Amino acid sequence: MTNVLTTTVVLLFMAASSAFGEEFEIRMLDDGVKGRMVFEPSFLMVHAGDTIKFVPTDKGHNAETIKGMIPSGAEPFKSKISQEFIVTLTEDGVYGIRCTPHFGLGMVALIVVGAPGNVEEAAAVKVPPKAKKAFDELFVQVEMTPASTQARLPLGPDTDGSLLARP
Repeated sequence: MTNVLTTTVVLLFMAASSAFGEEFEIRMLDDGVKGRMVFEPSFLMVHAGDTIKFVPTDKGHNAETIKGMIPSGAEPFKSKISQEFIVTLTEDGVYGIRCTPHFGLGMVALIVVGAPGNVEEAAAVKVPPKAKKAFDELFVQVEMTPASTQARLPLGPDTDGSLLARP
């Protein structure tokens, strides 16, 4: 009887834990691993219901979705300059993020929630040249991850600090 009760409690705890998404942190930096004016990591693969915390490690940054680079039905967001911002992403797809003051310098991030159904539309959005160069590198990471694994695998750190699905 004790074993059944213990197993039930463990299973309920696991079910409750999976109902709440994980939290991921993206730092907004003047200087990072990939250069000046960057989000670190600049690429995340997460699940619907996961929370992203944008942390202004250096002052003068914010996080804002880019028009045309969010899934249908997703709410756009824009944080205040130099303030921590937390958002829970509930719609599957690709979210293009920019730092408003440093967008022209290529300060962008790409978050993939579940299956990236809007990847072609997001990649077609016109952005400044340095942002385009950064996004081109980020979209390659989406292409390198098989669609069948994007919504099902656990996440793990990549060598450059981004989070990718692990086989």
